[in-house]
Amino acid sequence: MKASILGLCLLVATAASSASAQQAATAAGPPPTKAEQEVIDLSRVKWRWMSEKKVDTLAALFLDQSRFVHMSGSMTRDQELETIRSGRIHYKHAEIFESSARIVDSTAVLLSRIRLDAVVGGNEVSTNFMVTEVYVRQKGAWKLGQLSFSRLRDQTGATPASG
Repeated sequence: MKASILGLCLLVATAASSASAQQAATAAGPPPTKAEQEVIDLSRVKWRWMSEKKVDTLAALFLDQSRFVHMSGSMTRDQELETIRSGRIHYKHAEIFESSARIVDSTAVLLSRIRLDAVVGGNEVSTNFMVTEVYVRQKGAWKLGQLSFSRLRDQTGATPASG
């Protein structure tokens, strides 16, 4: 009898644990496809190139007609590259907390929640952003067409330091 009750308890615990794990997987969404993961990985590498000021490498990634939307306005591809080259904005480090990509035909939209550590106008800043990146597949390679920063509030509701 004790063995039957113990077995029943284990069965219930296992079923509850399995249901809980399945709920967590569903809440997180399906894992990225191979193409989505490729875009997520490219974005992570792009942040490193930006921190290392690899302007020539970034120039090859950015479409000629790409746009960059910052809190202070928007820039063309050449303006963004010059901003990185000159150090007017030094993207020191992007801590990526989560990223997701969705692909429709030859366009990928990537959303990433990040904390960006940067030097802007000589001042070190750390800012939480939701970053939207739009990539277009051309001749078998992903090219960045749009990058937009949307400033996030921290968990206390306060606005983080500007960047």
